[in-house]
Amino acid sequence: MNSIEILERLIAYPTVSRDSNLDVIGYVAGLLEAHGIAVHLIHSEDGHKANLFATIGPADVPGVMLSGHTDIVPVDGQDWNVPPFAMTERDGKLFGRGAADMKGFIACAISAGLKATKVELKTPLHLALSYDEEIGCIGVRSLVDTLAAAPYRPALCIVGEPTSMQVATGHKGKISARAVCRGREGHSALAPLALNAIHLGCEFVAALRAEQDRLARDGARDGDYDIPYTTVHVGKMNAGVALNIVPNLCQIDFEIRNIAADDADAILERLRVEAKCISSAAKEKASEAAIDIEVFNTYPGLDTPANSQAVAFVKALTGANGTIKVAFGTEGGLFSRDVGTPTVVCGPGSMAQGHKPDEFVSVEQLRRCDDMLASLLNRLSAGID
Repeated sequence: MNSIEILERLIAYPTVSRDSNLDVIGYVAGLLEAHGIAVHLIHSEDGHKANLFATIGPADVPGVMLSGHTDIVPVDGQDWNVPPFAMTERDGKLFGRGAADMKGFIACAISAGLKATKVELKTPLHLALSYDEEIGCIGVRSLVDTLAAAPYRPALCIVGEPTSMQVATGHKGKISARAVCRGREGHSALAPLALNAIHLGCEFVAALRAEQDRLARDGARDGDYDIPYTTVHVGKMNAGVALNIVPNLCQIDFEIRNIAADDADAILERLRVEAKCISSAAKEKASEAAIDIEVFNTYPGLDTPANSQAVAFVKALTGANGTIKVAFGTEGGLFSRDVGTPTVVCGPGSMAQGHKPDEFVSVEQLRRCDDMLASLLNRLSAGID
């Protein structure tokens, strides 16, 4: 099967992160096993999802791993002009949810894996498919643990997120956190006698904005990013029950996306200090005043040296002269930090089409990815150091 045929099948599985991915994993496993490829599944604790890892070629040699996530973002509330879960080909474009992010690459990787069974590889090809990447690179962590404990770890990883087939050497790390602001409830007619938790929350948001201003003004810089400094962002605020009740609870979800030169934990600690100052002042009015910060997800950034052997290898496969860095996160930072596998990001399509209605990847981009992986198979057949 070629990559377009496989992509059509992959898009037909609505593998939204909130749902199981076992159907698509079962399809891929069956396809690989029918070609004699041994498949290893790592299930989630509840058994509703799974990672897939497969190796083509010798098992006692470090190989090159192609990594992708099977989950997609929802289509709820989006105005699609084509069916989101049925591939539509039009004007050289392949439409469907996940076409760019990132089932297009997965289709090319599977196709390359099937072709690899017809040649003798001196260096193995690994396929790694994960779940729940879209909600914080959660599912891949059990696969990371498995690879870290393996006797032979991959020598190189290509994460196939959409980069328009440019070679990306880095992305920012991320901390996702929640500030829980506690005040004292009361009747709104007597509001000055209570302590409004939303007011505490607004003061903390002001502290977040001040930290963002400091980072933009005085923080470290990496000009390879569209936004060349670390960012702080508020995404959600939940509070209040009724207009005539002074709320005693306000929850604020925020994130820190840091470049490699910045210590995200140090930034978070500064924000904890600000939260304590705000709540300490409020305790003069209500002893229960507090702002507690809870981290609910984090993943490391990726910063592979542009002059490394790994980057030179992938550039040779694509014919690229330069490198980029991407704004979005990937599992690449986990493979690099926890497995010790040099990692780059390179895949078909553009994230400009991701997460939007009428998402697509072009046929030309898939062809370029197929060509890259064909070059990879040639190198694996010859053997790489």
